Amino acid sequence: MRARTLAVAAFTALALTAYATSASASSGAPGGTAAPAGPQAGGSEFRVALEAPRPVVSQLLVPRAAPAGRPPRVSLRIDEPGVSAVAASLAVTDLSTRTRVLVVSLGWTPTGRTVNVRWPPGASLRAGSYHVSVSAHDRHSGTLLRRAHASGVASLTVTTPVARQPQRSPTSAPSPALPEEGVPTPAQTAASGAVFPVAGAHSFGGPENRFGAPRANHVHQGQDVLSAEGTSVLAPMPGTILSTSYQAGGAGYYAVEHTAVFDLMFAHCQAGSLAVAAGQSVSAGQVLCNIGQTGDATTPHVHFEMWVGGWHVSGASHPIDPLPYLEAWERPAG
Repeated sequence: MRARTLAVAAFTALALTAYATSASASSGAPGGTAAPAGPQAGGSEFRVALEAPRPVVSQLLVPRAAPAGRPPRVSLRIDEPGVSAVAASLAVTDLSTRTRVLVVSLGWTPTGRTVNVRWPPGASLRAGSYHVSVSAHDRHSGTLLRRAHASGVASLTVTTPVARQPQRSPTSAPSPALPEEGVPTPAQTAASGAVFPVAGAHSFGGPENRFGAPRANHVHQGQDVLSAEGTSVLAPMPGTILSTSYQAGGAGYYAVEHTAVFDLMFAHCQAGSLAVAAGQSVSAGQVLCNIGQTGDATTPHVHFEMWVGGWHVSGASHPIDPLPYLEAWERPAG
């Protein structure tokens, strides 16, 4: 009987020990706080996903408007930390049909450097509205990171090309210009107090500097006024500054002024010399910038344009030859 009692006691003690061990394992800590099950431990709220570096377009330079025909100059820069090159391409989408009309493969493009897009032979764009977009991926399949200020997408308006002006014969006297309806003549603008836009010694250059002179992909839409770098560029008439900006490989630093009758554009300003800002009112003779040679200029000068119907506002907008006006302002009546 004594032996049986001892056996029962031993069995009971063993059972209590097993229960205590099981409870301890389930609590995971003194005090009985339950530990989460394996699948719940370290839940998503505790996980920090480390996103791998991805390429980003840090610069995409596309002119706001360009004449129909050969696509305009476009340059871009892609950055990605620790990556020397990414595979990139550029597409031009016609917004009226939502179709891609041009796709250019840029191949493995070096990061951290500005590169120019080389359009394929025969590429052209008709008048209309377009989106220019960049795509890229690195060697780890990291695709382009698009942000609000680095989306890799830009807008482009292609306008109807301006007819090339016939060259004047050097042996014949020029015929007087017949102004469009509602457009003042050069003499009328001079009489109203228009100011010559360059405050210093200057020249109009040769035929290549004239309105209508042929260019690689378009015609010259203004008149060049050559002068020493740093010479002040002046507003010929009172008006309001529409925009100031920079175009690499083209206009360089430039300003656009809206007046009562014309929109005026001044290009190739000296870096850091723009003295006005968009929305600012200016008076005739006020300094806008200094003569420079930024953009694609090869010598100091201001490229001066005069537009009727607004500067690239609609299909009806168009430039006119500024030279007769410049000559009238250079030698004002009276």
